[in-house]
Amino acid sequence: MQLIGQNKGILFKICRIYLEDANDREDLLQEMILQLWRGFHSFKGESKFSSWMYRVALNTAIAFFKKEKRRPDSEQIPLNFDPADERGNSSEKEEQLALFYKAVQQLNKVEKALIFLYMENQPHDEIAANLGITTVNVRVRLNRIKNRLKDIIKKLSDEH
Repeated sequence: MQLIGQNKGILFKICRIYLEDANDREDLLQEMILQLWRGFHSFKGESKFSSWMYRVALNTAIAFFKKEKRRPDSEQIPLNFDPADERGNSSEKEEQLALFYKAVQQLNKVEKALIFLYMENQPHDEIAANLGITTVNVRVRLNRIKNRLKDIIKKLSDEH
């Protein structure tokens, strides 16, 4: 559990990328920790612990995200993320971060995983291995995702 504690920032970021509601994020965090604990016996040490943790946490988030989408009430939850809820600080930087996460919410599950791993400075070959796609596909998709995020952020900014 010490290894999980040392890398807990990974889990918090994944939760924030996949879910807006704080209660849902807490549920997802608990589910990821449970899956990491259950699967720890499968960690052979052939890769870095953090790489294995990324894979387990992302797979758990994707499965959890699919389950949340099937909930009948999930369609009615408004997108009203308030950055002040996170740290009590509504500075410009926090507002930009909140806008970014709101934009990321509009991506599909694979795009979210790609942008998360990219933000974690994972090399393209590790991203490819974690997601089961080619390195070239990672590069192409990241460029498309970055452009799409720019458009979404611009649209969201114009709405305010």
